[in-house]
Amino acid sequence: MAEAADFQRMNPSPARRWLRRAATVMLCAPLLGGLLGGPVTPTAHASDAASGSRTVDVSINTLTPSAPGKDDTLTISGTVLNEGKQTITGAEVDLRLGAKLTGRTAIDRAAQRTGFDRSVDGGAVGDKYTVKLPELLSGVSREFALSVPVEELDLGDEGVYQLGVTLSGQTPDEPFEQVLGIERTFLPWQPEALEKKTQLTYLWPLISSTHLTSETGSDAQQTPVFEDESLAREIAPDGRLGQLVALGSELPVTWVIDPDLLATAEAMTRNYEVKNGNDTVPGRNQAVAKQWLSSVERAVQGDKVIALPFADPDLASLAHRGKNVSGALSHLQQATEVAERTVETIIHEKPSVDFAWPVEGAIDSSIVDVATSAGAHNVIARGDSLRDDLPYTPTAARPIGGGTTAMVADTRLSKAFEGDMLNSGTSTLAVQRFLAQTLAVSLQDVDHQRSIVVAPQRTPTVAQAQSMARALEALDQRWTQPIDLVAASEAKPEDNAATKVPPASRYPAHLRKRELPTQAFQDIRATQIALNDFKVILTAMDRVETPFSRAIDREMSTAWRGQTEAARQYRVEVRTNLRGLSEEVQLIEKSQITLSGRSATIPVTVQNRLVQGVDNLVLRLSSDNAARLSLDGDKGVDERPIKVKGGHSQSVKFNAQSNVNGQVQMTAQLYTEDGKPYGQKMQFTVKVSEFTPTVMLVIAGGVLLLVLAGVRMYTQRKRASVHDGTAEQDDTAEQEGTAEEDQAVQGPDGDTGETTGEPASGAAGDVPPPVAENGPPEDPDGPGEDIAGPDPGQPSDPTPDTRPESGNPSGTGEKVDR
Repeated sequence: MAEAADFQRMNPSPARRWLRRAATVMLCAPLLGGLLGGPVTPTAHASDAASGSRTVDVSINTLTPSAPGKDDTLTISGTVLNEGKQTITGAEVDLRLGAKLTGRTAIDRAAQRTGFDRSVDGGAVGDKYTVKLPELLSGVSREFALSVPVEELDLGDEGVYQLGVTLSGQTPDEPFEQVLGIERTFLPWQPEALEKKTQLTYLWPLISSTHLTSETGSDAQQTPVFEDESLAREIAPDGRLGQLVALGSELPVTWVIDPDLLATAEAMTRNYEVKNGNDTVPGRNQAVAKQWLSSVERAVQGDKVIALPFADPDLASLAHRGKNVSGALSHLQQATEVAERTVETIIHEKPSVDFAWPVEGAIDSSIVDVATSAGAHNVIARGDSLRDDLPYTPTAARPIGGGTTAMVADTRLSKAFEGDMLNSGTSTLAVQRFLAQTLAVSLQDVDHQRSIVVAPQRTPTVAQAQSMARALEALDQRWTQPIDLVAASEAKPEDNAATKVPPASRYPAHLRKRELPTQAFQDIRATQIALNDFKVILTAMDRVETPFSRAIDREMSTAWRGQTEAARQYRVEVRTNLRGLSEEVQLIEKSQITLSGRSATIPVTVQNRLVQGVDNLVLRLSSDNAARLSLDGDKGVDERPIKVKGGHSQSVKFNAQSNVNGQVQMTAQLYTEDGKPYGQKMQFTVKVSEFTPTVMLVIAGGVLLLVLAGVRMYTQRKRASVHDGTAEQDDTAEQEGTAEEDQAVQGPDGDTGETTGEPASGAAGDVPPPVAENGPPEDPDGPGEDIAGPDPGQPSDPTPDTRPESGNPSGTGEKVDR
């Protein structure tokens, strides 16, 4: 290489000779101007030369092999685009090999440079590898491809070399050969395998956003309802998650899975519905879901699986805005417990739940406290959060106190494939830079084996995943050795590595602005309280508790970052759905009723439109004027236990005692067994009236029947007396009949036909109640109902009538609990 440089200096090209002459003229210009008595302005083409190397956009679309060996041929293809205003003639594409880059910082600086610098970018590899192009009009692009045997590159020691592709040519304003465009990349050169390879852990995330609602369909099978079919598109073979599984199955990675994603896909394998405006339509992607879950199960076999807490809760939001809201931290514990069961049940692989992953690996002391509160002993951080002041890249694992290990992912490698990777040139450069950085880490200390972790973005796109896969395939254990995250957490930490967790004030501002607000956790608490109050009355509480608990977990998901309104709307929908379910158990409204007589029963109806039965409820009826109308003796309050089958209603009868005529306000309220009000109270008016027209009619009819019966008895006995001819017997019969008639009419107390509301004795107790002419009596819950006293001819039954009524009295059909 040194000889080649000397040759170029001794035999400069025409362009170089012209540049030297131009420089000489420019140096002499001030002196000449002074001699002529006036200033001299630099020529236009001289100022243009400073930006001339950015006239053409050069793009490297492919570079194979990414990490060549001694006997390989390096093939590079790409495009050049004339972004200038003039036509370029004599265009040539050359490959240039720069100096070896020492260290990771040198790689970063080389990637940031734009203009051409021959002293850094080097000379052309050779004329026989130059590709000549026809003239380039303004705005016109051309493709190129060149191949160079690796041995022609004359690579020296192992390391990372800068590789440049340039376009040289001339323009009408600058009719000399010059570099008009350059693209740089990196060539990792490691011809011999390292004795101690760097251990590399690459996290492969299967995480998505929330797709399931808290609703279920109108059937006993609790058919799940999806927001849309976007998950079906993601898990399709060419979708984002479909590609992640297909690519990851061929790579040595550690799977990081959100159990909610598996649970949602598993729900899609059965009948499901999709929201369509205010209605739902049947889902049609069961086969896609089954295929994807099967591919996940096959892909993870033999690999380590890390299960995040269910729905991937936002640990930073919880630490900064939620931990002071009562009960917020308990959700993290539940989400962690559910995670292990969910993953093992669906893909039959026991995961590790010992790792927490805050957003972008940004940690502070409060985040670590929250992350470990659910039982995790390892926190996945990133190097830009836990910074090291070392001349080399240390091992990822390091103790941070309290028995907790921080797995500090490498920042450069973790961010290597962010951005738009759809452009093949961008993707190729990212792959080469990733390989260069990993080799640079391994060469920092070849005798000291270290373990590094790569934690990429949570939801990589298809193009990003494909770029990641190409980089890992190119490594192929050349200078790295794959290791799973659990094994990496057990590596011996570096003595001088950073272990001090930064304070909350160091948390990045741009991440803090995207956190869930405190109001979100207050909404979550309100929903949890409502769920707790509802589930205690259910005979099959799992049908409601499980789906709504998981919906609450989803309200805390990291996926809501930056989507404040969408997250709020989801919380509102969950609470609304829960309230709608709880209102399916309610009291049937009553209007004014009339109470006749001193004692009677007041019916109150409880309706249950859920599929499952309800229990552990108490119905309490109270009178606002116990002196006028008392319940259960002389009390103003009475209550009864409630148990109603699904889809039925139950009428509960309360014994009432009237003391004074007038109106009384009654209040019926359901309570849970622990004394908490359930649902809305129901108020109605009872009109206490000792005699009603109906009662008077019944009494008058009874008296008339007694008189007629006496007359008939008298007539029959009189005829019998005449027939026998015994006058004395006739007189006796007449006297007895008269006495019985008088007693029947007056009653045992000498009354003459009025009643006090007390039950009558003797023959009057056998008289059946009147029946309406037009059919059965009206619904006792209807307006203006009359409540008659207990049947005087039957013994008093203290047990209320709690027989369930069949059917659905509302007529609106069953509504399914979720």
